[in-house]
Amino acid sequence: MATLEIKDLYVEIEGKKILKGVDLTINTNEIHAIMGPNGTGKSTLAQAIMGHPKYVVTSGTITLDGEDVLEMAVDERARAGIFLGMQYPSEITGVTNADFLRSAINAKREEGDEISLMKFIRELDSKMEFLEMDEDMATRYLNEGFSGGEKKRNEILQLTMLKPKFAVLDEIDSGLDIDALKVVSKGINDMRGEEFGCLIITHYQRLLDYITPDKVHVMMQGKVVKSGGAELAHKLEEQGYDWIKEELGIEDETVELEV
Repeated sequence: MATLEIKDLYVEIEGKKILKGVDLTINTNEIHAIMGPNGTGKSTLAQAIMGHPKYVVTSGTITLDGEDVLEMAVDERARAGIFLGMQYPSEITGVTNADFLRSAINAKREEGDEISLMKFIRELDSKMEFLEMDEDMATRYLNEGFSGGEKKRNEILQLTMLKPKFAVLDEIDSGLDIDALKVVSKGINDMRGEEFGCLIITHYQRLLDYITPDKVHVMMQGKVVKSGGAELAHKLEEQGYDWIKEELGIEDETVELEV
């Protein structure tokens, strides 16, 4: 079992305090979901885990099996087994989807142990069929001209091909119709197991109708204020967040910048 542990994490963006003491522990064979109002730091947490330079960690720790993640460069975090499914995936002209994926897979392997072309093609074809993706997606430039749904499916394709220890999926369900949502959920569920852990950031309980989380966390004012099982997401869908604010005595505040 592997463990991704976040302790007392504080993060700033351009001098603005966003995260204010986040504590979270995720093990492989677990799927966690984070919910919360806009501007509470959910996407900031995802970017801080992956090492975006705009997100400055002022105190606290992030460790992967005891190793200091904050001391790792972004590519080192990826090679260590952390994957970020982005809310707004970037377009890269001139690099095909297949070339990007094969390069990413080989970057995690030792020199001389690169994946063979035939094995790569077989696996890619299998995963694309499983995710109901058109064959030409492999030869198109990465995310260029992709619809929102195609970009999100492509993030899940990358996830299933790269097989990280931990995935952080930032609003992977945003903008998806019900059919695309089912396919994306199928891809995530297929990854479940003893060698994979996942943190899903979402606004909506509907995704969790298809992916049953082991734990649900609520973020407010830059920290996790409540945790529970899957039933917590259903209660949030029915009652919103006011009951948590009342229960914990949390006062509304001006929404801070979350890039």
